[in-house]
Amino acid sequence: MDAKVAAMTFPTIGITLDSEEPGGYSAFPWYALRRNYCDAVGRAGGLPLPLPHHPEFAGDYLDRLDGLIVTGGAFDVNPTLFGATVHHDRVRLKERRTQFELAMITGALERNLPIFGICGGEQLLAVALGGTLIQHIPDEIPAPLAHEQSNPRNQAGHEITITEGSRLAAIANCRTLAVNSSHHQAVKTLPEEVIVNAIATDGVIEGIEVPGRRFCLGVQWHPEFAINPADTALFHAFIEASRP
Repeated sequence: MDAKVAAMTFPTIGITLDSEEPGGYSAFPWYALRRNYCDAVGRAGGLPLPLPHHPEFAGDYLDRLDGLIVTGGAFDVNPTLFGATVHHDRVRLKERRTQFELAMITGALERNLPIFGICGGEQLLAVALGGTLIQHIPDEIPAPLAHEQSNPRNQAGHEITITEGSRLAAIANCRTLAVNSSHHQAVKTLPEEVIVNAIATDGVIEGIEVPGRRFCLGVQWHPEFAINPADTALFHAFIEASRP
């Protein structure tokens, strides 16, 4: 390949969309994605490609992607997926979205395709890897932080501590980090091969990763807002890992 052409080649990054029922923007069902997800991928050198919810096309999407971002949204992972028989009354489901994202994560894991899970995407990644979730943080964590922060999401809500020796620590190049926060669920348990790479001061798991893979990492906060240098570094590391 010509060097100039190679320099212009960007890894194609699939970004999962949120979905909404009729109302607000449209009288018909519609997809949604904050622009800063795509902007963060573009700034880091990737080609952002939003993904509609077609589980039957998961393999075809993955054939065309170099990396996968599973985003957050105003919904929760179905507790049935991690073996829970009781559903908290705060749990809100988007079944087709979850079915699609689970198919994408499963296929990406099989292919060792780089995966970056953000907020709810981190939670679903944890479940796909064999973990479980806390359904509602205030019910299970004593004196919890305000993980559903009241201030705008482009500001920090609380601090986290990053696990020494983790891939996240190498990327962020720091041990503590002020992050934004917008979630009422969190990772509860993980299988042995998955490590916790960040934790909040109240004990809530804020990040996970799988060593040995090209890139398989999730964070509970929203680094697409780029409120600190570590957020930007995360996207750059993910894009670099996604280069063919």
